[in-house]
Amino acid sequence: MSFLPSSSGPRGPSARVLLPFPPEIDFSNADGLLPLIMSRARPASGRRPRIVVLDLTATLFMDSQGVRLINDVRRLLRPRTGVYVVARPDSVASRVLELTGLRRDVPVYDNVAEAMAA
Repeated sequence: MSFLPSSSGPRGPSARVLLPFPPEIDFSNADGLLPLIMSRARPASGRRPRIVVLDLTATLFMDSQGVRLINDVRRLLRPRTGVYVVARPDSVASRVLELTGLRRDVPVYDNVAEAMAA
């Protein structure tokens, strides 16, 4: 399965990076996703984005491992980098974020355009 096929890289002091997530996030892939996310969010060039947008719009299944993954990203990037999440309102990912209370701690947007403009 391909993960993070494309991302927009940092382009300035207020740069944002968009990281698309795979269709499923569970115990079989969550541990492997964290280093990939961190390598994109903390590039070797030293120019770190101010905002990392985690795009779950293509994610059809997510369990507690997805929540743990998002929390790990937040913990490892703070305090310098903000983390936003994009999840379609009618999706499983959105429902998991709601049920676990993560929506209270992380800004969640309905679409990528809103998150990138916020």
